[in-house]
Amino acid sequence: MTTRTASRPMGDIMTDIDLPIIEMAAPMAGFPAHRQFVLVRLNDEGLLYAFTSVQDPSLRFLVAPPEPFFPDYAPEIDNEALAALNNQDPDRVLVMVVITAGTEETTANLMAPIIVDRDTRRAMQVILQGSKMPVRAVMRRNY
Repeated sequence: MTTRTASRPMGDIMTDIDLPIIEMAAPMAGFPAHRQFVLVRLNDEGLLYAFTSVQDPSLRFLVAPPEPFFPDYAPEIDNEALAALNNQDPDRVLVMVVITAGTEETTANLMAPIIVDRDTRRAMQVILQGSKMPVRAVMRRNY
């Protein structure tokens, strides 16, 4: 497994951590030069992460697993996307939604999740064709 030493802010100091590199099978729209990312946990509960570019650590996307916020969210990932990840077991796919934090409300893009194969560490953002999933679903934590 490939790892990279990345710097992460911890309060007022920067801490070096080793994180597995996630290789994009296809670049995210608008970011063709960014093919390698690391996933940095932002809170102890594991609810928020920074999907951070290895090429430019200032490029990060706030992401979260959908289950705590959208327990019924079950995107159908097509076989072509799974093949691009070299996926052998669809149950080994990590799904993350991209979050937009706002002053009034925080939303998640349920139409275009990022999927990561847990074994190959290959990822891609998929657009759920034919889905009526919202691009800006209001996030509320479900317990």
